[in-house]
Parts: sequence; structure tokens; C-alpha cells
Amino acid sequence: MERSRIAVTGASGLIGSALVRSLRADGHQVSRLVRRPARTADEVEWDPARLYVDVAGLVGVDAVVHLAGAGVGERRWSEAYKKEIRDSRVLGTRAISQALASLAEPPKVLVCGTALGYYGDTGSRAVDESAPAGEGFLPSVCVEWEAEGAPAEEAGIRVAYARTGLVVAAEGGAWGRLFPVFRAGIGGRLGDGRQYWSFISLHDEVAALRHMIDTESLSGPVNLTAPEPVTNREVTAAMGRVLRRPTLFAVPAPALRLALGEFATDVIGSQRVLPSRLLESGFSFAFPTIDESIRAAA
Repeated sequence: MERSRIAVTGASGLIGSALVRSLRADGHQVSRLVRRPARTADEVEWDPARLYVDVAGLVGVDAVVHLAGAGVGERRWSEAYKKEIRDSRVLGTRAISQALASLAEPPKVLVCGTALGYYGDTGSRAVDESAPAGEGFLPSVCVEWEAEGAPAEEAGIRVAYARTGLVVAAEGGAWGRLFPVFRAGIGGRLGDGRQYWSFISLHDEVAALRHMIDTESLSGPVNLTAPEPVTNREVTAAMGRVLRRPTLFAVPAPALRLALGEFATDVIGSQRVLPSRLLESGFSFAFPTIDESIRAAA
């Protein structure tokens, strides 16, 4: 990858901050989109709720990686927070897509982070990018989310949708909450533990996003998940092995529903998703197994 100028939304989040560090370490110029007036030369102001982007700040960018969005598991799902989850993704993608389409010389590629939530609950059935959208709140959000990339596509920009799985990292995200619990020796399976979790190490997530920027053949949906999804029981056992802690506790499904409300349906739901297009494009995982991913994060 030649040294480029790359704009990133969600640059302060778990994935975004790791991506920015990686790009800058290799000499790329990174512009971070921020929801306030820009204070430094590497910042670009935007306000997704108002569909506002300081387009002048994007002139000359070679690629854009759009990762911004309200955390799905940050709060209990009230109707107001469900609206925030949807709007932060749909309006944010609309704002970025329209802004890039308006440029006289748009970037070559827009990598838009979406989610494996697109597929809904797949049970024990393995699915890849050829599968249709599932049913429920998150699949409906993902369908709307990805549809907002149309203005950029129509402007001739290659648009690729990074449908990301559960990112294994100790410093944030859903897995960031698991590490302290398991290190304390009170970790265990969730529900019956038979649900599949499609995971990816933070290292491989960043590498895959960069691969998507570089690989001209990749457009449309691309699953960012390790090649071998595992059950929650297997995750529990792996956490115990790697951290050398007991995993005797379990959280029954009714307790999860009481604590998490509607979001519990997704926690105990099953997603067995395969990264077919990523592998076909020549991507190689540094940490393909659950034990390797946990060790890399621990």
C-alpha cells in the first residue's frame, strides 16, 4: 500500500483507534472526523445527525473508513436508544456517502463498517455473504445502514461493507467486559452455551480493514470474522484455558433477559458466519482460532 491520505470516522473507538495507530505507523496520513469544530490539522468536523460534513476537509483523501455508530451493547434497549442505534448508523453513513459523492475528485474507496447482525440468528447453520438478511431489529438496521452507501457507489466510488463479528480485545467492546469477569474466576457460559459466536482478533480486524482498502476486487459485503466460529461453551473453555481460571459459573437465559431486556435475544442468539470473500481474496489470518485470539488480547 503506497502512502496515502485516509479519513476515518469512529477514530476514537476500539477498532478505529487501533486502525489509526496502524496506518500512521506505516507512514499514512490520517484525518479523523470529529463531532466538534476541528482543532488540529488532522481533524475534520462532521455532525451525522444534521447530515453535515466539512467537505473541504476531505478534498484529496484516497480512502475513507467509516466506523462510527452508537454501541449496541452499551445500554438497555429502550425505544429511544434503539432509535439512537439506528440513526447513528443510517444517518452517519448517509452523511459520509453524500459528502464523498459531492467531491469533484472522490476517493477510490469507502470501507463502511457494518455488522454480522445483518444475518440475524442462524442457529447452527453456517452462512456467508451470499445469505439473505435475517429478521429482527439488528438485521433491519443493517439493511438500512448498507443501503445508505448508494450515493457513493453511484459516484463511482468502490464501496465495501465490513460486516464485523465479535472483536476479541481486552481494552474495549463486548470482549473487554468478559476479560475482567473471567480473570476474577467468575466467568462462565451464557444461556445454554450452544449458540455460535463469530469472532475476530483486533489485530486481524485492523489487517482486514486495510486489506479491504487495498484490494480492488472487494466491494459489497465482506464478513470480518475468523474462519472457525465457536460456541459460547467453547469460548468459555478457551477463556479458562488461556487465563488459567475456573469457569464454573453460568448465567441462565431468563436472568440475561431480565438484565438486558431485548438485547438478550442477540446475546443468546447464534451466528455461525464464515469469511468466504475475505479468504477468497487472499487474506491470511494471524490469529485464526479462539485460543490464539484470546492469547493475543490477554
